[in-house]
Amino acid sequence: MPPTSRPEETRPVYLRLRDKIAAAIMDGVYPEGALLPSVRQLAADEGANPLTAAKAYQQFQADGLIEVRRGVGMFVQPGAAEALRAAERRVFLEEEWPAVRARMRRLGIAPRDLLHAAEVESGSPREVGARATCR
Repeated sequence: MPPTSRPEETRPVYLRLRDKIAAAIMDGVYPEGALLPSVRQLAADEGANPLTAAKAYQQFQADGLIEVRRGVGMFVQPGAAEALRAAERRVFLEEEWPAVRARMRRLGIAPRDLLHAAEVESGSPREVGARATCR
């Protein structure tokens, strides 16, 4: 039986655009004070309708995370990255983590398996010791 469809595929386009913008702000692509792409530019870059792109920006403006300067553009407000990070952490821990934890249990994945995978991926010094004990 193939895996079920990913939630990302079923989410509205404006929410997917919003998530991309939020990730770019949190990752420092658009630091505090940075000019964000215009609605038209975002729409063109993402192959979306300009009204959809505008809707993606609306909540950021309502939440005070971006400032719109008429005739100039939209700018990332101070503290926006940390506010987004805090909101994303809350959503992850309250809404996403319970499903992840349940899937881990269903698949027989222990937390130590995730920690080991993260250590191997990052090339941490503990990787050698972890490999030695796994053989």
